[in-house]
Amino acid sequence: MSKRDYYETLGVGRDADDALKSAFRKKAMQYHPDRNPDNAEAEAQFKELNEAYQVLSDGQKRAAYDRFGHQAFENGGGGGHPGFGGDFASSMSDIFEELFGMGGRRRGAGGRERGADLRYNMDITLEEAFTGKAAQLRIPTTVSCEACSGTGAKPGSKPKTCGTCGGHGRVRASQGFFSVERTCPTCQGRGQVIEDPCGNCTGSGR
Repeated sequence: MSKRDYYETLGVGRDADDALKSAFRKKAMQYHPDRNPDNAEAEAQFKELNEAYQVLSDGQKRAAYDRFGHQAFENGGGGGHPGFGGDFASSMSDIFEELFGMGGRRRGAGGRERGADLRYNMDITLEEAFTGKAAQLRIPTTVSCEACSGTGAKPGSKPKTCGTCGGHGRVRASQGFFSVERTCPTCQGRGQVIEDPCGNCTGSGR
């Protein structure tokens, strides 16, 4: 059985952007299993909505769908486009990340790594999941080590520029015709190495 067009499933035009999310929320509320217990048809509609939204809300997947239709995510591809499996878009992204060094955490000036993302688990109702909810959170933070002023090095000493990457935090290696950029294994992307760490923070700077 042929699949419905994803745009038709969500009830939006092919140029829809901001309307995509609101259209999904409206229909998802209507067909959500919690509101339609023991209703196989509603459950199937809800799964179809989720599938359509997952593709159209992702720029890469949407571009692939607009070009190849459902064949972009079917095993074997078909229709003259073999090899486009369900993870077509993400696979292409992984290839570009590997070749051009776009993977990993984002870095600011000087090659330093961005801190880890914060995650907070909160219990919300089904209604709040679709309409949104404003809440105040108390987030624990870290402060710079007073002993080393945040450098991570023992007072009286300083971090040194990494000799492996020259302070860039990234190194290049040739693989066949390609030049692949990776995180420096010596400084772990920081661009500096601490030979004599601070005894108060053990070199973390916090």
